[in-house]
Parts: sequence; C-alpha cells; structure tokens
Amino acid sequence: MDSMSPRKLALEERGEPADPELTAAIRRLSRIGVLVVGDVMLDRYIYGQVARISSEAPVPILSVEREVAMPGGAGNVVRNLTALGAAVAFVSVVGDDQPGSDLTGLIGGQPGVEPWLLVQGGRVTTRKTRFVAQGQQLLRTDREQTDPVHPKLVAQLLRIAGDAMAATSTTVLSDYGKGVLATDTPAQLIAAARRAGRMVIVDPRGTDYSRYAGAGIIVPTYRELAAETGMPADTDAAVAAAASGLRDRHGFGAVLVLRAEAGMTLVDETGTRHYAAELAEVFDPFGVNDAVVAAVAGGLAAGLALQRAVDLAAIAAGVVSGKVGTGVAQQAELLAVLGA
Repeated sequence: MDSMSPRKLALEERGEPADPELTAAIRRLSRIGVLVVGDVMLDRYIYGQVARISSEAPVPILSVEREVAMPGGAGNVVRNLTALGAAVAFVSVVGDDQPGSDLTGLIGGQPGVEPWLLVQGGRVTTRKTRFVAQGQQLLRTDREQTDPVHPKLVAQLLRIAGDAMAATSTTVLSDYGKGVLATDTPAQLIAAARRAGRMVIVDPRGTDYSRYAGAGIIVPTYRELAAETGMPADTDAAVAAAASGLRDRHGFGAVLVLRAEAGMTLVDETGTRHYAAELAEVFDPFGVNDAVVAAVAGGLAAGLALQRAVDLAAIAAGVVSGKVGTGVAQQAELLAVLGA
C-alpha cells in the first residue's frame, strides 16, 4: 500500500489531517524496545519461471532465477518490529547445523536487534523452502524438530528473557509449535512478565490455550479460535462469543482474532470491536499475522491504548498483504498510509 492508499485518499477528500495520535505513536516506535521469545526458522524462497512440464513425470520444471533466505517464524516478528523502528531483544534456540549458523548471521546482521540464539547440539534447525513461479507457490518443503528444547537451555532462556524484560516495554511470545515454547515455558515467561509489569502478547499454537493463561493479549486466527473452543467462528457474532468465552476461561486480558479478508475482532473488558480489513487488492497472506502481532506490541510499547494499537495493526496488515512473499511494513509506509 503506497501513499495513495484508500485511507489517505479519504482523508484528503474530507480535508482532514492525518490521525495525529497514530502518527505520533509511529514516530515514537524508534524509541521503544520489545522482547520476542519463540520459535525461529529459516525461510528460503526459490523464485523462477515455469515454461514446460517434465518428461520424467507430470510435474512443472522450475527454471530458477534467484534465491532468498530470511528469518521466519518468530524471526519474522523481529523483522517487522525492526522495520517499524523498534529495538528488539530476541531469545530463541537453533541447532548446531548450517541453517542455525545462517540464522545467527541473518539475525545478528539486523540493526536494532540484540540476539540471544541458544544452540542445542544435535537439534535440527527448522527451515521451510518455498518454490515460487509467476507469483504462485508451487511447493513447500519443511525440515524440523518439534520436541521440547533441552531443559538446561530452557533454564538459560528463562533467565535471559527475565533480564531482558527490564530493558523492554512489551513481551511477545511467538509460538510456532517447534519446541521453544513447549510445556510450562509460556507460563513461566508470563509470570515473569507480570512480576516485571510488562504486557505479554501471545501468538498461540495448538488447542490447549491454558498454557498461556493470564497473558495480556492472545492473537489466534479464526480457525485456531474455532479449533480451541469447539465453537463456530464464521460470523461477527460467533467470533465474539467464542473469543469472549476463551478470554473468561483462561484469564486473558484481551483476545484479538485474525479473520483474513473479514478483518479482525477484539474482545476485551470493554466489550467487542470489529475492524474492517484494509488489505491490498492482490492479497498475499504470507506474514500478515506476524505484522499484526508486531504492530500491536510496538503500538502498546509506544503508549497507545489497545484499541488504537489494533488500528495501527490493521494498517500494517494492509501494507504487508500487498507484498509478494513474507514482507514487512516499514515505518515510512505506515506514515504514508496516514498521509503524514
């Protein structure tokens, strides 16, 4: 989404100034710090063209033109936060293999990141390889290890994260189900954050959200919400009912449900609020959820109330949805959308 976005055009047509509260918060993002703890992975994209079918089997032949590697999973939340201008302390676990080494270099090379990538001997670093032609994904291959990380590393991770909370304003738990946030690790991190007076935003996985009990904000997709609650999540009313029950059951401060083209729904102590989607005409879902989580965490750290932080996240989702592959929303792009 560029400076001629529908939101900016509407502001110009009405003669209204850019949203001063959001604009000021976006500019404050370069002065805040966020802690991210979760599953990091190596995302590889292999781009090319398909012009013929193989004679060996009925499969397309991809003529490779370029390859790109970048941090994925919780690493993509970090990428989005640094794109917004925030400083990030990042705690995760990699294996003692080449992808783990590649991730260490990629993350350590990002400005504004204090990386704590712990290494577990013999562990397989998660990597996902996507083959893309003419803007369409042809195939994805995964290699991963999902069992919990070694208890000694968990103890080290908890100690490092606890120290980092003192130097950051909000904490993100980015759970991709790859073993970093297994067993009671989320509960211990949430307890530590509450003692430090820090808000915790959780991107959950699985169907047992009791592991995240007491978190400030949990951000499931509508499909994850339906799977966890056993309730429908196909209408505004259904999503609100399921999210409200989930919030009450596990003591969450708020539930923010991501609903793709239907937008987002926030349920907190004040009630329910629906946010319309501000997606690009050509919608690419890669990375949108991570962008939302990052923007909410950044917005809260910058002093926004939760409802306004979700307004910011809706704009970030629109920016990222228009980018092919796992894109990020830059601070300047958010300001351009607001006409600032």
